[in-house]
Amino acid sequence: MANAYMDKIEAFVQANEENVIRDIKRLVDIPSVAGTPEPGAPNGAGPAAALKEALALAGEMGLATGEFEGHMGWAELPGSTDKQIATITHMDVVPAGNGWTGDPFNMRVQDGWLIGRGVADDKGPGVLCLYALKFLKENNVPLKYSVRALLGTSEETGMEDIDRYLAGNRAPDFCFSPDAEFPVCNGEKGHFRADLVSPVCGGQVLAFEGGVAFNAVPDRAAALVRAEGLLPAENITLEPGEEAGTVWVRGWGKSGHAAMPEGTRNAIGLVVDYLLANKVGNEAETAYFEVLHKLHASTDGSALGIAADDGLFTPLTVIGGTMKMENGRMIQSVDSRFPTNTTGEAIRDTLTALCGSAAAVENVGIAVPFYIAADAAPIRALIDTYNEVTGENAQPFTMGGGTYARHFPLAVSFGPERQDLQLPEFAGPMHGANEGAKIKHLMQALKIYILALVRLQEIDL
Repeated sequence: MANAYMDKIEAFVQANEENVIRDIKRLVDIPSVAGTPEPGAPNGAGPAAALKEALALAGEMGLATGEFEGHMGWAELPGSTDKQIATITHMDVVPAGNGWTGDPFNMRVQDGWLIGRGVADDKGPGVLCLYALKFLKENNVPLKYSVRALLGTSEETGMEDIDRYLAGNRAPDFCFSPDAEFPVCNGEKGHFRADLVSPVCGGQVLAFEGGVAFNAVPDRAAALVRAEGLLPAENITLEPGEEAGTVWVRGWGKSGHAAMPEGTRNAIGLVVDYLLANKVGNEAETAYFEVLHKLHASTDGSALGIAADDGLFTPLTVIGGTMKMENGRMIQSVDSRFPTNTTGEAIRDTLTALCGSAAAVENVGIAVPFYIAADAAPIRALIDTYNEVTGENAQPFTMGGGTYARHFPLAVSFGPERQDLQLPEFAGPMHGANEGAKIKHLMQALKIYILALVRLQEIDL
């Protein structure tokens, strides 16, 4: 059945390119960073507004829509059985952060690329899923399984939306999340999250701030310290504080996603190392900074004693995402993605022993790894579709990023990013400044998603 639609899919994609770009902009231009809960908007006004606009878009396409307590919305098409296939994307985004060359919430088109917060993660893919359903509807594709395009509102802040949804709705029989790289990700590392909290030190550090999200490497950080005789250093600038004898020590790094920290430079680590090198801090502050030095010394966890590699997933990664000071205590967030030969509990215990009295390990969150066999029928349907459209001979892969897929009984992540993506100078990665998505790749992904949804109707679930 799937191959019979190839010409129609090709024509549909070509005819709708400008419409897709227009509708991605409709969503990207809504700042949908998590905010204060409100009635009907459990994750804040921004995510709620983006979800409302996405559902309006689906309604304009003639799709039936619904929502669950403000956490999750959807568009859907009925099938002839009670089984369901779903896609799931999210309308919330990470904070814009710094380093943008334009307004992150005013999407622009530049040299065949879309630039704006959410074009890749995950509003662009969300629009593609709606257009895939639009194709199925307009071409009267016979559906054995119903198809639901789920739209979440808190993927970037803990995925409570999907937990709430699944508590009140049955899980789809198969689901894919367009929130990663092609070809198909059939396994995700475990996740460890915690805060390293200092005691009240009462020393030379008066303030410390950095980062915009626990799952993003920060590109800038700053500490206000009481010190004299400090000199600028590589990637470090100094500014006088408002009070005499105080100095802002500012670190300038390079941002990126916590799951892919290679090539990044953590600004918090730059400031910490500068303060240690210049002996800024009393005994308690120095002990705390020595712990943070080990955290930032390497992204593979070797300096912390938590490095791990199981040969199935890529090796463990760890970063410090945000830094703040509350009630005299410094709080450094930790984000680690780990393979199957270690556990979140082992990471917690190692960190606790390492910290000793210098810091407390608090607010621990752990999610275990998951893996689905590459020869499972739905996985084969997706990888075969990808290879048919691209002419490649790609195989499924595993990753450190975390998507909604881990919350379902049978689910994977499925593009639209590409492992061979070369970013131009004016574009950045997901979670980074100038987040970019190549229009050509988005339109190819739309073709892949349509064909995949048709092909999934042909297998037994």
